[in-house]
Amino acid sequence: MSALPIESLPELSPKAAEIAAHTRALLVAGGYNSFSYADLAERVGITKASIHHHFASKAVLVRDVVVRYRQEAQVGLAGLTAQVDDPLSELNAYADYWAGCIRSGEHPFCICAMLATELPTIPDEVAVEVRAHFQDLNTWLAAVLKRGAAAGQFHLLNSPAVSAKAFMAVVHGAMLVARALDDPKSFATIVQPAILKLTQPG
Repeated sequence: MSALPIESLPELSPKAAEIAAHTRALLVAGGYNSFSYADLAERVGITKASIHHHFASKAVLVRDVVVRYRQEAQVGLAGLTAQVDDPLSELNAYADYWAGCIRSGEHPFCICAMLATELPTIPDEVAVEVRAHFQDLNTWLAAVLKRGAAAGQFHLLNSPAVSAKAFMAVVHGAMLVARALDDPKSFATIVQPAILKLTQPG
């Protein structure tokens, strides 16, 4: 099974968009297995049958939410590169984005990171989109690190692709620590030294 092409996404109706927004919040809070259509119906204020009218199954709904999340991420990351066009600043802006989300509590955790912990138990059509998100992110980070190394900003101990995976692990691990300790400031405390280390000769 392959990931869906994000350009093929149809526009959601207002009610479907509301259902998707509540689903995203529930995913951030507890992941795929933490809620049912009954929970969602109560939050949205409609019947379970009405949700099925918009999304035939929970797997279809969550896959749609994740694909749209991937699309948002791709647009946002491409925007960083277009607007900033400086590898070190791009990396800092990416980290600052998540630091702000965690401080505000608006989007305090990556839904794909949450779903990644559930990969053995979630439907294949959702899992493939989760993996695609991390592949997208790794590709972008590797390109940023490669450009930064060529410009002399970064000193990588491994290939850009491997270094990107390591940085991705730091970012998502820092999210987990911030949540576990209920300490939003710890995210930046962990991530900023990782960025600094990338700029220092080995």
